[in-house]
Amino acid sequence: MNNKRNYEYLLSDLSSLKGVGEKTKNILKKKNINNLFDLLWKLPKSYTDRSLSSKIKNLKIGETQTITIVPEKYNFPRIRKLPNKVLCYDETGKIECVFFNSYEGYVKKILPLGKEITVSGKIGYFKNKYQITNPKYVSEDSSLIKQVHNKYSLTDGISEKTYNKILNQIIENLPNFNEWHSKNIIAKFQNISWNNSIKELHKYENIGNYKSNFYKRLAFDEIFSTFLVNSEIRKKIKKIKKKNKIINYDIQNSIIKKLDFSLTNDQIKSLNEINKDLTSTSKMFRLLQGDVGSGKTIVSILAAINTVNSGFQVAVMAPTEILARQHYNLAKKILPKNFNIKLISGKSEPKVKKEILKNLEENKINIIFGTHAIFQTKVSFNKLGLIIIDEQHKFGVNQRKKLSDKGGIDCDVLLMTATPIPRTLTMTIYGDMDISIIREKPKNRKPIKTYSKLESKIEDVLKFIKNEIKLGNQIFWVCPLIEESKKLDHSSAVRKFEYLKKKFPNQVCLLHGKTNNEEKNKLLNNFLKNKFKILVSTTIIEVGIDFPNANVIVIENANKFGLSQLHQLRGRVGRGNKNSTCILMFKSNLSDNAKKRINILKDTNDGFLISEEDMKLRGFGDILGFKQSGIKNFKLADPIHNNDLFLLAETEIRRIEKNNEDIKKFKPLIKLYDRADVINDIA
Repeated sequence: MNNKRNYEYLLSDLSSLKGVGEKTKNILKKKNINNLFDLLWKLPKSYTDRSLSSKIKNLKIGETQTITIVPEKYNFPRIRKLPNKVLCYDETGKIECVFFNSYEGYVKKILPLGKEITVSGKIGYFKNKYQITNPKYVSEDSSLIKQVHNKYSLTDGISEKTYNKILNQIIENLPNFNEWHSKNIIAKFQNISWNNSIKELHKYENIGNYKSNFYKRLAFDEIFSTFLVNSEIRKKIKKIKKKNKIINYDIQNSIIKKLDFSLTNDQIKSLNEINKDLTSTSKMFRLLQGDVGSGKTIVSILAAINTVNSGFQVAVMAPTEILARQHYNLAKKILPKNFNIKLISGKSEPKVKKEILKNLEENKINIIFGTHAIFQTKVSFNKLGLIIIDEQHKFGVNQRKKLSDKGGIDCDVLLMTATPIPRTLTMTIYGDMDISIIREKPKNRKPIKTYSKLESKIEDVLKFIKNEIKLGNQIFWVCPLIEESKKLDHSSAVRKFEYLKKKFPNQVCLLHGKTNNEEKNKLLNNFLKNKFKILVSTTIIEVGIDFPNANVIVIENANKFGLSQLHQLRGRVGRGNKNSTCILMFKSNLSDNAKKRINILKDTNDGFLISEEDMKLRGFGDILGFKQSGIKNFKLADPIHNNDLFLLAETEIRRIEKNNEDIKKFKPLIKLYDRADVINDIA
C-alpha cells in the first residue's frame, strides 16, 4: 500500500468499517466523527479489566467481573415484558443470566446448554441468587473477553463493546507511512513512528500519559502540519510578482514632522517593514499587531500615503461604521490637501454612493474608507494597490487567502489587530502572514490606574464619578448582561441604566447588543460629542474607537471576564492625555483564579504579558473572551504545555524554507490533518 492509498484509507467513510451501518454512522457524525482518522482522536478515558476470571462463590456484587460458566436451564416466560433467564453454574455455585428485550433464539445462540461459555458484566444479587443482567460480553472463546477493554466518552446508542470493535479494526489495519520528518526531528521523540504512536495512544496503560514520546510526536505532527500549510501560503503569496511601489520618503518624513506627537521606535520599525514590502516585487501579506492605544492607525495611514504617492488607490476597511469614520477623520487631519478621500457608509445617500463608486472606478478617489461593503462585487477599483483591514481577527486562513487574491496582483494586504495574543497562538493563527508588532505606547499616553472595588462599596464609586463629571470627564459603565437573568448572578445593563439615570438625570445613555446599528451609531456619536456623561454598555464597546474625553471605565462583575477581555475593555479609556482610571467591581466570594486575574490587571498595562498570563490561567481555547475563529482546534497539542514543540516546529519550518526543500513527502501529513483544501495542488 503506497502513501497515497494509506491516507485515503484513513480518510474513508465510516461505513467502510464492519459493524458500522447508517444508524451508527449518524450517531458518530453527531460527535463530529466523519471518517476513520477522526475516530483515532477520541481517546480512552478509563478502562475495564476483564482479564481476570472469578469463580461464582468469589463474586463481588456491584462490580464488573468475568466468569466461565455452563448454561443449565432456560426460563422463557410467556408474558413478553418479563425477562428471559438462563440458569448457569460452575463447580462453586449457580448464577442467572438475565436478558431484557431479547429474543429466545438469540439467548439460545449465545448460551447453548451444556457448553462452557465466558461471560462478563456487572454482578447483581436477587432472591438469594447471583445475577448478570444483559451481559456486555458473551463468547465461547474466552480469549476474546479476558482482556482489558477501554472506556470511551460514547454517544448514546453505541455500546462500549461496539465502539471498541470499530476502533480496533482501524488500529489493526493502521497503515505504515514512510517517515515524513527529518532524522533530527524523529530522534527527539526516540525515533517512534506515527503508526506506533497511534497504537501506544490507545493502550489502557497509557491513558493520560501526556509527557510520553508517542504523545509528543503526535502533538508535534499537528503543530507542524499547521505551520507547514501557513508556510506554503506565505511562499505562494511571495511568488506573486507585482509592480513595486516607489516611495517618496521626503513627503513621508515631512508629514511625520507635522504630527503633534513623535512616533515610537516600534511604530518606526513597523513602518519600515511595511515600506520594504511595498517597494518589493513580492506581494505584501502582513499583520500589524499592537496593544490597545499603541498607534497602529497612524502607521497604516502613512503606508496609505506612500501607496497613493506611488500612483495607486487604497481601501481601508473597518468592522463598524463609527470606526471607519474615525479612521477617515484622522486621515483628513494629516493627509496632504491634494488627496481625494471618501467615506462610504450605509447612511450614504444613493446619489452620493453612486458618485463615489463612479469616481472610484475612474481613479478620481485616492483612499476609500468603509465597512466590508467596500469589497462587494459592484465596487470596482481602477488601480487598487493596498487593502488595509482593521480588527478583522475573525478572518481564518482561507478567508485571508481569498482576500489577498481579490485585491489583484499589484495589491498589497495589511491586516491590523489590537488584540495581543501569546506567541504560540500568533504562530498558529497568523503563521501565513509576516508580522509587525507595536508594543510601545506613545509617550503622551499615561498608564491607566486600575483599582478593584467590592460591589457593596458602590457609593464610593458614585462619589468618584460625580467628581470626574465636575471636571468635565466622561465614564463608561460596563455590565455583562443586557437584562436580568434568574440563572446568572450578573448585573444587568438595563437595570444599571435605570439606577444611574436616577443618580445622574439626563446624563446617562444605554448601549447593548439589541440596539440597532443606526441607533448605536447615533448614541456613540452623541457620547463622542459629550452630550452624555455616562455610557452604560454591555461588552460591545468597539475596539479601537477613540473617546478622548472618556477617562473612567467601571466594569461590573469583573471576575466573570477573562484577563484579555478586561484589558481590551480597559483600553476604551486612556486615549487622551488625561489621567485615566479603571474600576473593577466584584462580589466578595471571589475564586482564587479571579483574584489572580484582577491582581495581574492591577499590576500591568502590557497587553502581551496579560495575554500570556490569561492563557496560563484559562487555557488557550477562548482567551479573548469570544470564540477566536482561525484558532486551530488541536486534538492533542496545547500551546501552554507544548510550548517547546511549537518553537521546535517553527525552527524546522524555517530550516525547510531556507533550504527550499520539496514538501511532497509531507503530503500524507497535510491530507490527514485536513488542511489540504488550502494547498491542494501538491503533486
